Amino acid sequence: MRKVTRIDGNNALQAFKPKVRVAAYCRVSTDSDEQMASLEAQKDHYESYIKANPDWEFAGIYYDEGISGTKKENRTGLLRLLADCENKKIDFIITKSVSRFARNTTDCIEMVRKLTDLGVFIYFEKENINTQRMEGELVLTILSSLAENESLSIAENSKWSIRRRFQNGTYKISYPPYGYDYVDGKLFINKEQAEIVKRIFSEALDGKGTQKIAGGLNSDKIPTKRGSHWTATTIRGILSNEKYTGDVLLQKTYTDENFKRHYNHGEKDQYMIKDHHEAIISHEEFEAAQEILKQRGKEKGVIKGSSKYQKRYPFSGKIKCAECGSSFKRRIHGSGDRKYIAWCCTKHIKDASSCSMKFVREDAIHQAFVVMINKLIFGHKFILRPLLQSLKKTNYSDNITKIQELETKIKENTERVQVIMGLMAKGYLEPALFNTQKNELLKEAALLKEQREALKRVIDGGMTILVEVEKLLKFATKAEKQIDAFDSRIFEDFTHEIIVFSQEEIDFKMKCGLNLRERLVK
Repeated sequence: MRKVTRIDGNNALQAFKPKVRVAAYCRVSTDSDEQMASLEAQKDHYESYIKANPDWEFAGIYYDEGISGTKKENRTGLLRLLADCENKKIDFIITKSVSRFARNTTDCIEMVRKLTDLGVFIYFEKENINTQRMEGELVLTILSSLAENESLSIAENSKWSIRRRFQNGTYKISYPPYGYDYVDGKLFINKEQAEIVKRIFSEALDGKGTQKIAGGLNSDKIPTKRGSHWTATTIRGILSNEKYTGDVLLQKTYTDENFKRHYNHGEKDQYMIKDHHEAIISHEEFEAAQEILKQRGKEKGVIKGSSKYQKRYPFSGKIKCAECGSSFKRRIHGSGDRKYIAWCCTKHIKDASSCSMKFVREDAIHQAFVVMINKLIFGHKFILRPLLQSLKKTNYSDNITKIQELETKIKENTERVQVIMGLMAKGYLEPALFNTQKNELLKEAALLKEQREALKRVIDGGMTILVEVEKLLKFATKAEKQIDAFDSRIFEDFTHEIIVFSQEEIDFKMKCGLNLRERLVK
């Protein structure tokens, strides 16, 4: 029989049990006096409650005031709490109820799962739910759905109330536009700012562009309402705001059932109140400004209400600066008969000292592209065909085998999760052990899936390049002759982007993976 020697445990270590670091989270949705008093009461209560437990260590009170619980992105207190959990500063969280923690089911479940993975659990006092328990997530799903529905119901009631105030003309504008002050619920002209509004309209009617108007105001060190710099967007906002005529158009935007705000292009009713307050601009001036904005939009191919980024030129968003990585912007240089189109680094435009890259002429890019494409047409047998043959020889069978192995492991992982859930349901597994094993399996599944997706991306990327080379070779082979002018269709079909190294040299990054450098002729 083998000799076995018992090694006694360290009683001192067994006796030492670190305290659980406990934090509390509170939230009130409005900044009314009553709610703020409620917030202070919650903070005092939880601090005393946590400090009274000898097994707990007070880890702080986190709170958001005057913020809706429908979106976690806006809640700095909650985000700080989550960050401290990730930094291992907190072990346990107490909060008043599910609805205080989140009114969005997806956010609530996502945060609970994330915290559980970190080993941090939450206690919802009102519902008596501890996420450390086995049944916690199921109950939480139901309760957070109810909280979301309650939030939707509150939002609908609020919308109905606002619509009623729209209809009877008692709605109060929440934030006065530049040129006005809000006094006792009414708009009054701010004389100093009103002069700037008149200047903006006057310069626009004289033919100045919004960018130039903004530049002039900035040069004269005139601040915006929030004390920042003027931009073309701010100027367009003023020029298209009907409130400067004394009228008010209500419900320009609306919020959908997912709490996302949209511009109202006719989806909802709108309400016009004439002579709501004193005008700064006449209706005639305002209408004339709208015509000018409309005409400029037409000239630039901009449609009101469409996305901001228009891609209206073949090179829009496709030219990058090799020095700073910024995109290039289209501009008109010169004057009279000597005007020409140039593309300029946006960072250089804003601050020439931060990027020294100078503009490149559009006609020079056209010429370089023609030269590059003609080289491919002429030399496709020596460049594109060998490249295609090389890509076709690439063997992805090893990666496909690895993907199949990973899918088998993912399937086995899923089955193991189902087994421990069955054991837990029958009472054969302790909740703490169940949570530990489940979390380990979930981490393993996430890692396996990540590896599988990485291999798929390698295969997909290789296949995409193969298809692009085949397409370019087909074009070059069928071309009866070399091109003699820039063709935007050919450029968009085969070019991913252009990198500008200097006024003399650019790089065409092709969709097939080739990088072809060309010289620019001035």
